[in-house]
Amino acid sequence: MAVGSLVLTDDSRISRLDQALHKLELVTIIIGGLTVFALMLLAVFSVGGRNFFNAPLPGYVDWIEQLMPVIAILGVAYVSREGGHIRMDILVGMLKGRALWAAEFVTTLAIFIFALLLLWGSWTHFDRSFEFGQPMWSRDSSMDIGLPIWPAKLVVPFALCILNLRLILQLWAYGTAFATNAERPVAVPLVADVATQAAMEARQVSGRDDV
Repeated sequence: MAVGSLVLTDDSRISRLDQALHKLELVTIIIGGLTVFALMLLAVFSVGGRNFFNAPLPGYVDWIEQLMPVIAILGVAYVSREGGHIRMDILVGMLKGRALWAAEFVTTLAIFIFALLLLWGSWTHFDRSFEFGQPMWSRDSSMDIGLPIWPAKLVVPFALCILNLRLILQLWAYGTAFATNAERPVAVPLVADVATQAAMEARQVSGRDDV
């Protein structure tokens, strides 16, 4: 899905859980956007300080290393909810009914297993860096100004926890859709046809809701 969301909602329990989790996902992408803005300001201060005062921002690279995971992965669950990841929409769009929901369930299950493995690995990586008895609770630090590394490493398992919750909801929704042969289930991104995608793009560009 290129633009916008085709996630339907209703008063069912799964839809209420979807909308509650979506609020958390919105917070993560706002934090990611503010982080991008913060990095832009850091770049301005560093380049300006170097050019005008011969004094670049100390630890500029260290701060980039700390903030990069926030930009790279914190919004991954939001994108999954919106169906914004790379998908075989041409192939999946040819399926209908239970065949479609079965295919979506299998692929989502594969992603869920992979995300669980990533969660385990990233938490282990964080655990090696975190130590209560060490200064700033860190066993390792950045090269220049000695920032503790564990906060940046903690961002990854935190984001993957939200992603796994999203995938569990989607597995529930796809499983229910398969069992009931639902035409348009809630809490999952639906495949949009060309006309629908064009209308969504026009609505996004114009800022109107009635396109």
